[in-house]
Amino acid sequence: MHNDAPNTYDAIVIGGSFAGLSAATYIARARRSVCIVDAGLPRNRFAAHSHGFLAQDGSDPAVILATARSQVRAYPTARFVASRATDAQARDHGFTVALADGETLHAGRVVLAFGLSDDLPAIPGLAERWGASVIHCPYCHGYEFSDRRLGVLASTPMSVHQAMLVAEWGPTTFYLNGQPAPEASQLAELERRGVAIEPAAVTALHGDLPRLSAIELADGRVEPLDALYVGPRTRFNSDIAEQLGCALEEHAAGAFVRTDSLKETTVPGVYAAGDIARGAHSVAWACADGVTAGVAVHRSLIF
Repeated sequence: MHNDAPNTYDAIVIGGSFAGLSAATYIARARRSVCIVDAGLPRNRFAAHSHGFLAQDGSDPAVILATARSQVRAYPTARFVASRATDAQARDHGFTVALADGETLHAGRVVLAFGLSDDLPAIPGLAERWGASVIHCPYCHGYEFSDRRLGVLASTPMSVHQAMLVAEWGPTTFYLNGQPAPEASQLAELERRGVAIEPAAVTALHGDLPRLSAIELADGRVEPLDALYVGPRTRFNSDIAEQLGCALEEHAAGAFVRTDSLKETTVPGVYAAGDIARGAHSVAWACADGVTAGVAVHRSLIF
């Protein structure tokens, strides 16, 4: 370790899922001290299978993370803390991070990888199927529902784009759920792609959990459905980025932390990786961002 003071590290990684563990791996392999603070609630804990991640297609994401944690723990300069970061401040050429259990950590660099949470629509039966038959990303989960009866729920301005995309995987209905109809040009494009429009509000989802077999509408109709795509609004799992003064950017579903090509935020010495630092999300992107941040942290400590 390059730091001998108690609870002092070269880097603190806040969040121990795919992005955070990838960053920590590269920092530890560079023989620098790194402390990973993890609350143990990865965003994709609701999914039984991870798809599209090279050589891990169909694997249980919890198993992938467990393997990664054991591998990172094998490095003598890595430490895990099962807690939640509650406060972070810039201090004397470095940073202090306060934890929920009262411990305070110090480091020269910080990697933010605390992830997002999805604010799901309050429709009975929806949350219980999230990650199984109520899904978000067609690249991550769409293949398994190929040519089945698909639906897209209007929830953000990007939902109409999502409906156009999902139609590539099978017959699709765009459920407006009482929201205004898309503009004429979008309606024409949806029609060209064979997407049906359903204006009625959605009142419930049905089926033997976690399967989806039908969707119930406000006028009493119950229509067969095998998968419902939802692009929910997201929120940060922590306000640490705001505490540190990192600039944020807004997109259709929420906010993300602004970073440069090396994943450094607008605050020197603070990096961000994974879902909180980009508009598009996947395990592969999270890992790639974590690698970029980890390498950048190490090089910043040298040059």
